[in-house]
Amino acid sequence: MKVQIDNALATYQEALTRMSIEKIVPRIWEHDHTVWSPDPEEILNRLGWLHLPTMMSSQIQRIEEFAHSVREGGFTHVVLLGMGGSSLAPDMLSHIFGTKDGRLRLQILDSTHPEAVRQVAQDHAPRKTLFIVATKSGTTSETLALFRYFYQSATERGDTESPGSRFIAITDPGTPLVAIASEHGFRDVFLNDPNLGGRYSALSLFGLIPAALLGLDLDSLLREAQSMAEECAPAIAASDNPAVQLGALLGSCALEGRDKMTLLLSKKIARIGDWIEQLIAESTGKQGKGIVPVLETLPEDSKSYGRDRVFVAISLGDDPRQDGIVRQLIGQGLPVVQIALDTLSELAGQFYLWEFATAIACHVLGVHPFNQPNVESAKQSARDMADESRRTGTLPQLASEPLGHEEIQSFLEAVDRGDYVAIHAYLPQTRNLTEALQSLQASIRERLGVAVTLGYGPRFLHSTGQLHKGDRGNGHFIQLVSETMLSIPIPDSTGSADSSLSFGALITAQAFGDRMALENGDRSVLTLSVDGTYPQKIIEVATSLRARDQ
Repeated sequence: MKVQIDNALATYQEALTRMSIEKIVPRIWEHDHTVWSPDPEEILNRLGWLHLPTMMSSQIQRIEEFAHSVREGGFTHVVLLGMGGSSLAPDMLSHIFGTKDGRLRLQILDSTHPEAVRQVAQDHAPRKTLFIVATKSGTTSETLALFRYFYQSATERGDTESPGSRFIAITDPGTPLVAIASEHGFRDVFLNDPNLGGRYSALSLFGLIPAALLGLDLDSLLREAQSMAEECAPAIAASDNPAVQLGALLGSCALEGRDKMTLLLSKKIARIGDWIEQLIAESTGKQGKGIVPVLETLPEDSKSYGRDRVFVAISLGDDPRQDGIVRQLIGQGLPVVQIALDTLSELAGQFYLWEFATAIACHVLGVHPFNQPNVESAKQSARDMADESRRTGTLPQLASEPLGHEEIQSFLEAVDRGDYVAIHAYLPQTRNLTEALQSLQASIRERLGVAVTLGYGPRFLHSTGQLHKGDRGNGHFIQLVSETMLSIPIPDSTGSADSSLSFGALITAQAFGDRMALENGDRSVLTLSVDGTYPQKIIEVATSLRARDQ
């Protein structure tokens, strides 16, 4: 792996020099919390990721024996129920590496939209599907709601004497999920190292168990990660440490107003962007600061990029199209980091590189990398609305307007240079919808010359949600919600068909809760409702916005 930096700001070199003088890297390895805060809370018990490449080697045999037993048990598919740090690394591994011959096909369910739940329930043969319930805290509301639904489905079908034998848990020791797993006879329970946060857990059990079920070589993954850890060792000079180089550039650029970190990714490895997005956004976006990760399709002409950008291009092998775009950006004097990978196996090293670089960027910004202080407000508003739905027995009512180009155009008039627009789709993720949303994303970017991000709800609440409430307040948010939804009940408890809340009510409450939290933080929000023709309607709106700019 090679790292090259072009057009770095003067403050970048100043940051490297200062970190060398202050021995920041050795202090990180020594678990010195004062690198980030005088208060050790949520720091001393969040640095376990530093040692995962070596620590996890001792667990490979146990993990692989489990994966073998699952195959011997006749399972062919696995569905992971999880959010954020529990799901993004497995999702990336599944899409980039695929499933090896004879191994399990992995699907991630990190949505509470009833259509997404229905689709997963419909796609899999019940007797051949294993469910992973993955949550660090053991209390993640979306994950537990999905578990209750699929457990109840297995119970009602009576397709096995013990429905719990189709479930495993990955969680921290002593969480409520441990007790749930014991009570319901889960096939297995894996207790993760509690000394790391969810977004730093890619190389822990949360990432390695799904990797083993896919048939990936865990030894190889951990060797690549360990190789990167050695490049970030205390004895390595800051100017030669790739994580320090990357983190110092991102942090110093953000302090200078270049806070839109735009990822340019080779097509084969594009899915790593979702994982990087969460890591950067949730770690840096607080105290009125933040780095906004931007994932977008690569335009042939880079003139639509503003001067508030810093670019990170990660390429796999030869990528002439990306190389051409990078040359344009460098020629315009824009700061660019180039990371060249020779093989897919080096992606495990990227996990470690970005975790360390994010910790460095947070040091440069002067923020705590491991907490998420602004997330609870949205969750509380969502809980309040869900409770109201339980009491009244009616769907929550979220004020919205029908999707149209006039509504979006009017909303965008308040967007200034240096701001960003975030599209939040509380809709079931499909390829057609993603392509439609990317078209809208590109139209807004070309029309205004600002960064535009895209996220599916409620999954983004566990990734970029912290940034949206904790950064400097220059975001403008467009929510897209379903006009009508299927009625799929969430069991109030396992083993019972009683339900006082549906998935439709839950996702509506989550959209409402996020809107309330954003508006309470003086962020502008536009909520638009869409009917069943929404991919085509979104394309029509995108085309209209583009036409009006010509």
